[in-house]
Amino acid sequence: MIDQSAHAPSARQTNWAGNITFGAKHMHTPTSVAELQDVVSAGTAVKTLGTGHSFNTVADTHGALISVAGLPRSVDIDTQARTVTVSAGMRFGELTGTLHRSGLALHNLGSLPHISVAGACATGTHGSGVGNRALAGAVRALELVTADGAITTLGRGDADFAGAVVSLGALGVVTRLTLDLVPAFEIQQWVYEGLPQEQLLGRFDEVMSEAYSVSVFTGWHGGPVDQIWLKQRVPDDGPRTAPDEWHGATLAPGPRHPVPGVAAEHCTQQQGVPGPWHARLPHFRLEFTPSNGEELQSEYFVARHDAVAAYEALDRIRQQFSPLLQIGEIRTVAADDLWLSPAQGRDSVAFHFTWVPDTAAVTPVLGAIEEALAPFAAKPHWGKVFTTPPSTLRELYGHYADFERLTERLDPTGTFRNDFLARHFPRTD
Repeated sequence: MIDQSAHAPSARQTNWAGNITFGAKHMHTPTSVAELQDVVSAGTAVKTLGTGHSFNTVADTHGALISVAGLPRSVDIDTQARTVTVSAGMRFGELTGTLHRSGLALHNLGSLPHISVAGACATGTHGSGVGNRALAGAVRALELVTADGAITTLGRGDADFAGAVVSLGALGVVTRLTLDLVPAFEIQQWVYEGLPQEQLLGRFDEVMSEAYSVSVFTGWHGGPVDQIWLKQRVPDDGPRTAPDEWHGATLAPGPRHPVPGVAAEHCTQQQGVPGPWHARLPHFRLEFTPSNGEELQSEYFVARHDAVAAYEALDRIRQQFSPLLQIGEIRTVAADDLWLSPAQGRDSVAFHFTWVPDTAAVTPVLGAIEEALAPFAAKPHWGKVFTTPPSTLRELYGHYADFERLTERLDPTGTFRNDFLARHFPRTD
């Protein structure tokens, strides 16, 4: 069977941020799993492209890109088991409304509902909340097409499962995922401004545990942090009101955007208005593109018990990086057992940096940040810009060698390898 969807990608085809121009010679958008199997087993290098929200070359290839967005869409909800099996190319924002109408929910969502389910899970993307694992933590099973064109299904408890969920696209093309669900719930969202730094650092665990999901936004200017976003579950007895002051911060009198001075039109509703989980847990609304991609992003995970010391280490060098920063964000992520998850084995705090779109200027300061965070075994987000060398990453992940062996077994011919994988997971042959 010939994949009629193959075409040469536009010379200007880039990722969402525009900092990566893909080197692929062809783009395939198969409309059936059978067509996908033919493309994968043809013997040429391929790589799956989701919604293009990675900021590095993890999804690039010199062969052919494959989009699974053309595969038949499916959302199969099992209310008894509280699971949903969903086609991999679906975006979270296309799935969540259906779940909510069925009385069910995902445990958490990322900042953007625009990202694909498979891509977010494959790179370790997350939301916030001391009790909330990364999005991949909800994966109960996945189906993928491996290098020989065969369909493989792995479920929680299988020997290879923990290595196959956050996989960087190295093992095959994921076609479907089964996700754990919880009963649907409502969220109220408030924004506070001007939290004194001494309150944040002196009561860090208390602050970050104040709501179901908490995000701290800071420009790293040395004074009070800019904003605290509190996303609180509505209790059974009804919505709550919020105090005007909280830990020395002031309740925002109107809606806010994370980046100071930017209109809040694209953000999810604040000021305590109750709404369904999927309309409050993301920072941005599906019906708007949150920006045109004019930014770069980096993110580093440290153990939660090291969060205050890591913050202080960054604060000491803030003058080196803050001029290039649009905004920083601090979030918590609960531990999981997935081999390449940056939160594997430890409850974590993630320090996120949204940079101006200037790769040449940003790259040198990444080294300074990574040096400051090195004492805390900081793990970078796989889908964002970083300069941490592979030798260091190998020391940070206890299952690094296990993952290498898994890629060699499931992809012995290197069908899914690219420059990113060759650099971080080199093979000796």
